[in-house]
Amino acid sequence: MSDSFKPVEKQSLADAVFDQLRRRILAGGLKPGESLPAERALAEMLDVNRGAVREALKRLEQARLISIRHGGSTRVLDFRQTAGTDLLHALLIDEAGHIDLPVARSILEMRSALAPSIARYCARRGREVLDELDEILADMEDAGQDLPRLQAASLEFWGILVRGSDNIAYELAFNSLRDSYEHFADLLTTAMADEFLALPQYRQLRDAVAAGDEDAAAAAGAEITGLGEQALTGLLQTLAALSEADDDGPAPR
Repeated sequence: MSDSFKPVEKQSLADAVFDQLRRRILAGGLKPGESLPAERALAEMLDVNRGAVREALKRLEQARLISIRHGGSTRVLDFRQTAGTDLLHALLIDEAGHIDLPVARSILEMRSALAPSIARYCARRGREVLDELDEILADMEDAGQDLPRLQAASLEFWGILVRGSDNIAYELAFNSLRDSYEHFADLLTTAMADEFLALPQYRQLRDAVAAGDEDAAAAAGAEITGLGEQALTGLLQTLAALSEADDDGPAPR
């Protein structure tokens, strides 16, 4: 097993150990149920001190990627059954810096699924956020065709709606989705232009919240994110096709 680990650089040792072990778990190099070497052995394999290994293992346990039995072995968990949405950003970008397309698709699908419910509960409970929504809408109006500015405003608009929903589970899920989204947001600025420019729909959603009309709010939320999802589905299909073409390599002559 020692050949499968790489010595880490001497800066941020615990972070480097954590990142290397996490990557191996997520990539399947360390499989569910597999035992990790003891702290001393890991420290030798990775060429770090035991304190860095101990801290990294504690963080992996907190992320529910491993199970540490005091006085016993440390085993890899099946992260698909134990981890939370805070792991999404780690799954989204691989070690080479490439976007995992199925993970990106999953994030977008979860976003579209949550949006109508977030809007619905904000209409039920969140009239106190109306002034903030009005400020964002004014900013979007002023932004004109400035897509990066509209993109940032749209994200803030949804953040306010989530807070207005008064649902802590949605708030925490939104934090994880936003963290993951921001890793590839620049790629989506142009692709999601229709969603960012849909100012009438954003106003409809704001008005539905003001009226306490849950159904109208949910419908407006679904319509807004549907615009982006339609464009992004096409983008992901294009990226997948390009990835397959790269994997196939040049055609034989």
